[in-house]
Amino acid sequence: MTYRSVTFDLDGTLVDSLPDLAAASHAALAELGLPPRSDGDIARFVGQGMASLVERCLTWGQAPEPAQVEAALVVFRRHYAHFNGQASRLFPGVKEGLDLCRAQGLALGVVTNKPEAFTFPLLEQLGLSPYFACVVGGDTTPHRKPHPEPLVYACRALGTVPAANVHVGDSVNDFRAARAAGCPALAVPYGYNEGRPVDRGECDALVSDLVAAARWIVPGA
Repeated sequence: MTYRSVTFDLDGTLVDSLPDLAAASHAALAELGLPPRSDGDIARFVGQGMASLVERCLTWGQAPEPAQVEAALVVFRRHYAHFNGQASRLFPGVKEGLDLCRAQGLALGVVTNKPEAFTFPLLEQLGLSPYFACVVGGDTTPHRKPHPEPLVYACRALGTVPAANVHVGDSVNDFRAARAAGCPALAVPYGYNEGRPVDRGECDALVSDLVAAARWIVPGA
């Protein structure tokens, strides 16, 4: 198969954003007068979007009321707007892998569950924006991963089809979205995956980093 494009998850795949997500969570919970969460808790809560992260922070054996989640989400977003990008860093091999993909003529995109308002500034701050012809945030389409719609949308925007696109991610949400869309899926082992190790059976291959991903997509790259 000759692949024409690659889509990447953001948090846990391209960027270690846990320090900023944790800082915003700690600040929001403190402002709300609620019990703190550990950084390990926050890492397990990342993956299904910002509203899910906040709801999980508020859950102590009993699901919070929707109104409580909405109010806490407003507070979290304000704090995250302040912290976003302050301590986030690229994982090793990210730019090298993106350069390899681009050198092979592959169209590149981001498909994340992070809202657009936080995705675009983070990509810009870390110098990643020039790499991507398409960025799909968690609120770009009516559904977010693991629903296939964000990947289908990205493929259309990149001028390709799911079968000719490889999706690279760190969590079950990425792999399930890719399989539902009809994309091959590669897993990196260093991300979050809601606190669980990556299951090799849920992806097409486990790669050590984005350089290895590029060489899987285009052998000999």
